[in-house]
Amino acid sequence: MFASQPFEPAACADLIRRSDRVVALTGAGISTAAGIPDFRGPKGLYVTRQYDPETVFDISAFHRNPEPFFEFTRDFLGIIDTLEPTATHHFLARLEAEGPLIAVVTQNIDSLHQRAGSQRVISVHGDYWISHCLDCGREYDLETMETMVREAAVPRCTCDGVIKPDIVFYGEAVRDLEVAVSVVGASDLLLVLGSSLTVYPAAFLPEQAGGDVVVVNRGEVGLTPGPGRYFVDADLDQYFEEVAGHLGAGL
Repeated sequence: MFASQPFEPAACADLIRRSDRVVALTGAGISTAAGIPDFRGPKGLYVTRQYDPETVFDISAFHRNPEPFFEFTRDFLGIIDTLEPTATHHFLARLEAEGPLIAVVTQNIDSLHQRAGSQRVISVHGDYWISHCLDCGREYDLETMETMVREAAVPRCTCDGVIKPDIVFYGEAVRDLEVAVSVVGASDLLLVLGSSLTVYPAAFLPEQAGGDVVVVNRGEVGLTPGPGRYFVDADLDQYFEEVAGHLGAGL
């Protein structure tokens, strides 16, 4: 259910200014302006390279044969490597560095929050920022993993174990959900950015919010209107560039 209420950028800025513990929950919409493709759309990666998500992201299929996942990864990282975080990614990083933002909870796997400078990112669906060997547990950073993916059909550790990015596959539990629930519950302001709130369990997080909730998203969202809940149907970057302008240089 979606109910758009007038909530101007100036009002959002004032709410941020009066808050001590801001948390952002982000979905695919925050990365659209960066050029992240719609995986399942007519021109998405699954279609153009005939990727089957049930094969690419199924953990049992990965253990049987990881090559399809790394074919997808080669395409995906090739795209990510050419993109820059959006204005909204940078706004959140600045809000954390200079203001009251205590965490970003994201459903995205693109690592753009980290590239923008955000320090506390809770990636409930995992991401490519860190990878681990499935045998010995050795950790690999994104830059190393990008090189290995380009050079081998299946990246392998020095112990010969398969290296898997910390992505949540079908058949695996989401990551750090209890941590996400805790930080959202401790917030006095939750910014929901670019999420339709239809994918669970992340979609239930706004119900745990300890204070006001501001949802900025194009189209309908699955959150019931109520006191202290504000819904904005707007372009994220345009909206938060105006919010940043009202906040000024010193948050």
